[in-house]
Amino acid sequence: MPPAGRAPRAAVPSAASAGWSWRNPAVRSVVYQVLAIASVLAIAFYLVSNTLHNLETRQIRTGFDFLDREAGFEIGESAIAYEAADTYARAFVAGLLNTLKVSAIGIVLVTIIGTLIGIARLSRNWLVGRLASIYVETVRNVPLLLQLFFWYSLLTGVLPAGADALSPLPGFYLSKSGLNYPVPVGHPAHPWMWAALALGCVAAAVWWRHVKRRHAETGHLLPAFWPIVGFVVGAPLLAWLIGGAPTAMDMPEWARFRYTGGRTVTPEFLALLLGLVIYTAGFVAETVRAGILAVSHGQTEAALALGLKRGLVLRLVVLPQALRVIVPPITSQYLNLVKNSSLAVAIGYPDLVSVANTTLNQTGQAIEAISIIMMVYLTVSLSISLFMNWYNRHIALVER
Repeated sequence: MPPAGRAPRAAVPSAASAGWSWRNPAVRSVVYQVLAIASVLAIAFYLVSNTLHNLETRQIRTGFDFLDREAGFEIGESAIAYEAADTYARAFVAGLLNTLKVSAIGIVLVTIIGTLIGIARLSRNWLVGRLASIYVETVRNVPLLLQLFFWYSLLTGVLPAGADALSPLPGFYLSKSGLNYPVPVGHPAHPWMWAALALGCVAAAVWWRHVKRRHAETGHLLPAFWPIVGFVVGAPLLAWLIGGAPTAMDMPEWARFRYTGGRTVTPEFLALLLGLVIYTAGFVAETVRAGILAVSHGQTEAALALGLKRGLVLRLVVLPQALRVIVPPITSQYLNLVKNSSLAVAIGYPDLVSVANTTLNQTGQAIEAISIIMMVYLTVSLSISLFMNWYNRHIALVER
């Protein structure tokens, strides 16, 4: 019986008692989701059917059969052998490899330069901190396309001609035609050196995991730096000595009109790499700075109280904890670098987008060319994201 003078409270129907009634939140949720999916499918069906109808009306061929036809255009720089008589499929592969090459090198350089500048922004040295701040604020507020034009104009307009090329190091020549550098002459020992390097890297990884496990179990820290250097450097060095210690180099030499011998990096590649690295490093630097500041200052004070030097405090205490804050946003910067490489078409670097544009103009297969570009960038971006998410889970703190 309810207390005197108070009306009895009405019973609230539960989700189970409501059954298939519209008052059941679960039923409403399912209905809304079904309607949303149906709307998306209807819009997709309309767009696809309308596109196919327009293509048929205008008698435009569709399909990817054109990939087997002869391309008929040259590619100025390619990581694989390519000629104008090759197919469009091989041309797309050459453009894709050019995109992956500049993206992979750019990600490595951006990580190193951005980390150093981010640490420099927190330096107690007034000049170092201000210079790092000026760098970050400048490159982040100048559009990347303008920076690409600047570097391309500098490399092709300011540098001397090939005969008067700058030589920063013996055998290296920097001119309007690009960077020429020496390479080792092919030798049977070289494949064994690469195999030894791979085995050395595996051995170094195994030793590092053993050092960490031993330290966690016993508190005893085994030497790590010099054994890892020995595995990575010593293994290929030993293979080089066993193979006869070949030292012959293919040096670039100036001929009548150009350099012969060695390897050449085009000014388009250099301009694109410089622009991407310098621009993205500014954002990575801010990410690193924010990650370091996110670590409690008490961690630094505790490490200093133990007698560690500031360099060791940064390397052993602060950065490992800051990585958990740095990795998610730095993944976005890696993805931005890969996608921004599509601006290479503005300075003539034959990346995937440039090859696709040429193919589109010759064949008229606009939908297919754009689809290839979209699928390639989607696949590359998802691959980077999956790897970085795995790494983020790997370094995450384990709750006990």
